[in-house]
Amino acid sequence: MALMLTTAVISLFIPAAVGPQFIAHLGAIHLLSLVVIYCVPSAYFAARAHNIRAHKAAMMGVYFGGILVAGAFTLAPGRFLNELLFS
Repeated sequence: MALMLTTAVISLFIPAAVGPQFIAHLGAIHLLSLVVIYCVPSAYFAARAHNIRAHKAAMMGVYFGGILVAGAFTLAPGRFLNELLFS
């Protein structure tokens, strides 16, 4: 959890190189970092409170929003992984 939060916070300092930039150097991909920054503590506190439903929902938010969608964005045209795999 600590590593996920650390990575999400650090990613906010990386400028968006592909796609539009909304606020300063932040782009659409940075919204996923905010999802992780919100969902990871929510999942932790829900687990501590024995609220299984809330914990499950928060972890699904991390998985789908923070991992699957962000992983799909790495395959966008112009990104390094796209060039590496499809060129």
